[in-house]
Order: sequence, then C-alpha cells, then structure tokens
Amino acid sequence: MDDHDVPLSVRAADDRENIGVNPTTGARFETMMAARGVAASDARENDGVNPSTEPSIDDLVAARFGRRAALKGLSAAATLAMLAGTGAVGALSPRQARAATPTGGSSLTFKELPHGYDEDHHVAEGYQAQVLIRWGDKVLPGAPAFAPQALTAAAQSAQFGYNNDYVGYFPLPRGSQSSDHGLLAVNHEYTDRQLMFPGIGPEDQDKQTAEMIDVELAAHGHSVIEIRREGERWSVVEDSPYNRRLTALATPFLVTGPAAGHDRLKTKADPTGTQVIGTLNNCAGGTTPWGTVLIAEENVHQYFRGTGAATAESANYKRMGITDKPAYDWARFHDRFDVSKELNEANRFGWMVEFDPYDPASVPKKRTALGRFKHEAATTILNADGRLAVYCGDDEAFEYVYKFITTGKVDPANPAANADLLDDGVLFVGKFSADGALRWIPLVHGQGPLTAANGFNSQADVLIEARRAADLLGATPMDRPEDVEPNPVTGTVFMNLTNNTKRKDDRIDAANPRAGNGHGHVIEMIPPGERGKRDHAASEYTWDIFLLAGNPANPKDGARYGAGGVSESGWLSCPDNMAFDNQGRIWISTDGAPKAGIADGIWAADVEGPGRAVTRHFYSTPRGAEMCGPCFTPDNTTFFVAVQHPGDEAKATYENPVTRWPDFKADLPPRPSVVAITRKAGGFIGV
Repeated sequence: MDDHDVPLSVRAADDRENIGVNPTTGARFETMMAARGVAASDARENDGVNPSTEPSIDDLVAARFGRRAALKGLSAAATLAMLAGTGAVGALSPRQARAATPTGGSSLTFKELPHGYDEDHHVAEGYQAQVLIRWGDKVLPGAPAFAPQALTAAAQSAQFGYNNDYVGYFPLPRGSQSSDHGLLAVNHEYTDRQLMFPGIGPEDQDKQTAEMIDVELAAHGHSVIEIRREGERWSVVEDSPYNRRLTALATPFLVTGPAAGHDRLKTKADPTGTQVIGTLNNCAGGTTPWGTVLIAEENVHQYFRGTGAATAESANYKRMGITDKPAYDWARFHDRFDVSKELNEANRFGWMVEFDPYDPASVPKKRTALGRFKHEAATTILNADGRLAVYCGDDEAFEYVYKFITTGKVDPANPAANADLLDDGVLFVGKFSADGALRWIPLVHGQGPLTAANGFNSQADVLIEARRAADLLGATPMDRPEDVEPNPVTGTVFMNLTNNTKRKDDRIDAANPRAGNGHGHVIEMIPPGERGKRDHAASEYTWDIFLLAGNPANPKDGARYGAGGVSESGWLSCPDNMAFDNQGRIWISTDGAPKAGIADGIWAADVEGPGRAVTRHFYSTPRGAEMCGPCFTPDNTTFFVAVQHPGDEAKATYENPVTRWPDFKADLPPRPSVVAITRKAGGFIGV
C-alpha cells in the first residue's frame, strides 16, 4: 500500500530514543515530544533525515572489510551476496558467502503473510492467533470486571496492566519442560493516557486527577498468570495462587549489589537506600537458568520532574535525559517524582530487576551490579566454565551494548544457591572495530578513567552512572541497541538495532554503516570457541552484520538480507525484540514499521545455511500497535506475542480510536493484549 495513505504510529518514547542524550554525539535531548501523541513521522522529519546521504556500497564494504578489499574487489560469492536481487544485498561475510548458495532456501515453510496495515491482527495461513489476556482482565482474586469509563487504582492493581511488553514462559511444575501448563511473566511498560481515559488528550497531564495518575502507576509493572492449554486453546487459571501483580504504586522492591545502601540512593522515605516502591517502564527482559525472571527498567527519565540543577546529580540526570517537562507529571501528586523535593529517587530506577515467579511471596530485587541505564532486556546464557553471561542493550540513539559476567558459578541442581549470583560480577561495554573485532571493556572502579578524578569514588558510582563510565571508556555508540540475545543452538549473540535517524554521514562506522538509519539492522556477535562451547567471558569477539533492514526495492534504503533475497513481504523495518526457536532460527519483532507503510509484526529467518537472513513475514499487528514479547513454549508448539499500544496514532483518543482491537465493541477502547499462536492442525511453529 502507499505509505502516504497510512497514518504513522505514535510513540513519543521512540522519538526520545532517536534524539539521544549521549554527549559524545553532540546530540541534545529535547522535550518537545514529552507527551505521547506526537506523530513519529513529524519527529523524524524534524530530524532532517535525507536518504540520499546514505553511504555507497563501496563505502560500506570499505568500512566493514577495509579500503583494500573495496579496491581489489571481494570474492565472487561475496560480491554476488552483496548485489543479488533487486537491491537485496546479502548480509554475509565473505566466509559465509562462500559457504552458502544464493538460493534463498529457507527451512521455514509456512506461507508468508502479505504486508498490510488495518484494524485487526493477522497470522500466516494455517495458524490461529488467540487473544489470551487483555488490559483490565482479572489477575488477582476479587478483581472487578473491566470498567473502562470508571477506572480505579484499586481495580487496576488486581487487573492485567497496560502495554504488555516482555513475555516469559515458565513451565509447571518447576524444572519440567511442560508446554501445556505454566506461568506467563509479562511486563507492563508504560501507559497511553489518551487511549485509557475519556476526555484526556496526550498532552493533558494537567487535566489528570490524582486517581487517574494512581491508575497509571498501578498499570505499570508486571503480571504473573498461570495458564493451561487444552487442545489448541489456552486459558488463564482463575484465582491461581501464582497469579500476581507488581505495580509502580505499591509493590516493595529491594536494592542489592554494589550500589545498595549508597548515599545517592537514600531518600526521606528510605534512609537505608535499599527499599524502593515500584518499578518503571519495564520493557523487555529475560530468564535465568534457575527459573527466575529478569525485567528491565528502560525509559525511567520520563517520570521525574526537574534536572537536579546546582546539585551533585545535575550531570548524571542530564545524561539520563531527565528534564523539567516529563511525559508523566506524577510529581503533582507524588513528591518522590519531583527531583527538587526528593533528589535521589531517580537514581533508584534504571536497573535490572530479578524475582521468582514461582514464589508469589518473593520480593523483587534491583540488581545494581548490572548497571543503571535504559535497559531494554537482560538475556542469559550459561558459559562453559559455569559462570552466567547476561547481555543488555541501552535503548537510545548512540548508546551502548553491555554484558555482565558473574563471579560465581551456577549450581544447576540447587536454584536457591544461585539466589544472589547476580550481585557479584563484572559489567562490560562493547567497542566495535572496522576489522570485525569486538572488544569488551570492563566497567571497574579504579581502572582506566574510572577514578575519583572523574567523579567515580566507588564501584557504586560507576554503576549509577554507567553511561558516563562507558563514554569515558570509548565504547561504540550504536543505533538504539534493543534486544541482545544469545542463540541457544549456535552460541552466537544477536543484537537488534532499531533505528537512528540522527546519525549523520560523518558519524557512520562499520557497525552502524548508514546515515539517517530509519530502518535499523541486526548484528551477530561471535564469542571465541566452537559451536555450543563458546566463551562468553572472553574479552575479544568477532562480529558481523546479519541484515540491514528496509525495503530492498528502494535502493535508498540500503537494505541487505540473505543471499537469495527476500519476497515482497519478507522485508522488515525497525527490529526490536527477538526469540529463538529450538532449531536456532531467529524470530524478530518490530517497532516502527508503520512509517515504512507496513504494520509491525514478526519476521523469521534461518541464521545458517542458504536461508540465512532471508526473513519471512509471519504475523502483523493492528493499526498503531508495536510488536513485543516473542516467546516459545519449550516444545515450540505455541508462540506468545504481545501487542502493545494498539491504536496509538496521531489524534487517536479514547472516544475516537483508529481501532477497537481486540474486542471491536463500541463501548470498549483498544486494549494491549498477549496473543497465543498455534498451528490449526497442531505441531511446530514455522512449518
């Protein structure tokens, strides 16, 4: 369809992520998009994106393989991979190109879903997509029925929260591989006031009542629900003792690790610096080998009013993007969100949180050893030496990719022995070189510039200001690192870089090779060692570009896919989250594709062989929605996805939404929901 006829999705957070606050880029954080409801297209036009400024193929080759390779020419197979098809450039290194045949022969055999953009969701032929749970559905015993015109904080605290993002499946009983009975752990990232409350627009913070704001606080956080499958239908187990809500309104959290109890985390309400009420902006997440869930705190800056001017936190808060005009004016009724009244509260958010979904009494813990920044996710893999590797992205333009390596080893036979494993270890940040090398630099107090002379008096200071520490260490500023996830079959690590329209010609590099990058790309990071025995604790990896997203039929996009090219519906834009099936194939969700004239959704591809990076379209969201939370059951027969902010387009309101998905009832607004996808005839997803 013509992208001029498609209303573009609305997400001010996306605009902030594209603006960036990394001083090494010269980009200044601005607040004109502070409230949700500003068209993403407007922000990108204000960024001055000019597709004609993108580097040539020769420039890309030179940046990645060196000027000599560009002058001499690549091998015939590599050149074919880079130029095959109607602009579809193979995302293969010379080594991989020589080993692959450019047939596009994917192991994924489902009939592709056509691109589109309408009020409903769609899945590939032969599959069914069941809405499992929606915003406002019952979670806790006694929760009232959803009443959208009479929302209360008490009701919302017992109901499924808003804007579901990360989804994790935890089999029941614990330790089993059950794919018919388990727990779903689901993040609730943020709220869209204009779609939740009658008569409230995206910029109407001053019209919100105290009760409305408490509803928003209660709608943030996390839900745990028990689910069961009978046949091909899933259902939520009502009044399950496992069902739980964590909210930003009332749930207590502990702070653990090196920053726990530090003076910069102490407040009037918590003079110990170890107890926090709530969690914010929970985006993606991860699981640990001992059955706990990790949930990210991402864009926490938008909830705090004030800059901390003339205080010791001024530079710190500027680096995190905290301003006088937050997207959420909760400070009108809650002093803890007013920096002038509670200076340190903002330092208590931006961490990774761990809790046990199997224990409804477990206290969530903010694991400060993993650093404070805008965490997108924390995905794990057990290293060959028994230590755990955790990979994280900082989701903003020109920010960094991190990994954390535990000091202790995982005890597979005793989950309790791993309870505090994430409190002791080393956080590293990535530096990418044009020769294909990736160096992991430790963020350790006293090493290099991380000393008192630069304002780091302890390891706690380094972790509280992880972004500034990474700046000083010379990490590579990336095009919005979102999900960073190890492939459990190959052991390599994939990173989705959603987009960065602020990158100019003079700032392109080998790992971020396009100026005005509106479509994003995917990088594969390769630890040393053999398949299945890779050393994730190593300080040196290699890396490769897996794909450059965009429309290969449009040469200005500079898109690169697998050697065989992709179909008319196989190309994608703005990769965000990902999941791997038990064959090691990648399933990519997107956030921002509507600006390219197509719905966000799911695309899948092989990571090896002739189908490497040949993406195929599997699922699409309704209008205005983002695709989140891809997650498989252990047997790969159910695929859970999260439809976030359906209907979130410019000028859409509670009274006049662009879709009423998933209920399509005149008295109900659009509702973020988790969807369970299965084959109609049963069997594995992907065939």
